[in-house]
Amino acid sequence: MEAALQDGRTVSAGIKPAIADPAGFIRANTRLLPVPLVPEVSLHVADEAVPLWSKTEEELGEAGLPPPFWAFAWAGGQALARYVLDHREHVAARAVLDLASGSGLVAIAAMKAGAASVIGYDIDAFARAAIAINAADNDVVVEARGDDLLGDAIAPEAQTILAGDIFYERDTAERAYAFLSAQVERGATVLIGDPGRSYLPKDKLRKLAEYKVPVTRDLEDAEIKNTAVWTLA
Repeated sequence: MEAALQDGRTVSAGIKPAIADPAGFIRANTRLLPVPLVPEVSLHVADEAVPLWSKTEEELGEAGLPPPFWAFAWAGGQALARYVLDHREHVAARAVLDLASGSGLVAIAAMKAGAASVIGYDIDAFARAAIAINAADNDVVVEARGDDLLGDAIAPEAQTILAGDIFYERDTAERAYAFLSAQVERGATVLIGDPGRSYLPKDKLRKLAEYKVPVTRDLEDAEIKNTAVWTLA
């Protein structure tokens, strides 16, 4: 995801370098709190984005790193998690794949909604560590993988594909739509959570639900985001 924060920095997501103890770093710099729209799930979240971002760069000795997307409950993920918990038929007893999983919020919600299994995919090593920590603290099992499903990696067969906040940048959005369309063609259910990001292809989607989602102002420049859950038309 690309983020424009109040200090003016805008960075696209990528793979962070290795750190000796990512789980320890996450626990030391976040608090376990219930998600505003999805209080059934608690996540390790940061109080503010910029201080944690700076601390990550200091820890790794590298500037210009992507923001810590894994440390926040983004609007699209919150809406999608809420929808999954309220409409369990989309994931119950199914093999589920969560694309660009971040904190693991949507993956965890799917497991709580009765999914047979969930794999959370994220190319960020910190995110994969966060998924494992958050899943354990919510008493569910989510497998975290780093394969780039929008690149050359082949996705395992899944009956439901979940994607929150992925249509934020043109190239990523195009590749995400191509991937999700291919999954629909082979028979999978696709659910998308999005607060109206710039490259969401609304003309190719069908809206299923809409929510007013509490969010972090220094990430979204708002306290509430109107956010929808979509499926491919």
